[in-house]
Amino acid sequence: MAKLTKEQIIESLKEMTLIEINDLVKAVETTFGVSAAAPVAAAAVAAGPAEAPTSVTISLVDAGAQKVAVIKTFREATGLGLMEAKTAVEKVPAVIKENIKPEEANELKKKFEAAGAKVKIE
Repeated sequence: MAKLTKEQIIESLKEMTLIEINDLVKAVETTFGVSAAAPVAAAAVAAGPAEAPTSVTISLVDAGAQKVAVIKTFREATGLGLMEAKTAVEKVPAVIKENIKPEEANELKKKFEAAGAKVKIE
């Protein structure tokens, strides 16, 4: 049997009904163990917009050189006492706040960066 070209296959598909093409697709899936629907579904998922997180965690990654200012900012953000805040700042990474809105996390990030610290929002 002679090998068919892509053009010949396309021309023969143009002459088929939708039911015949559907039967052909099912036969190809069965014969070769593939699914025509999987790539389409994966492309639809990949093309969909990414949802923004509704709650995030902000963590102190590096206290920087001005630890006193960072401790003050940490206390203000968390409501912890002086010793607890100092301990947390010295043992980085330390979670500042969990399950907060991204807007609040961005405001805290600005405050900590102004104090010389590095933070991470997850």
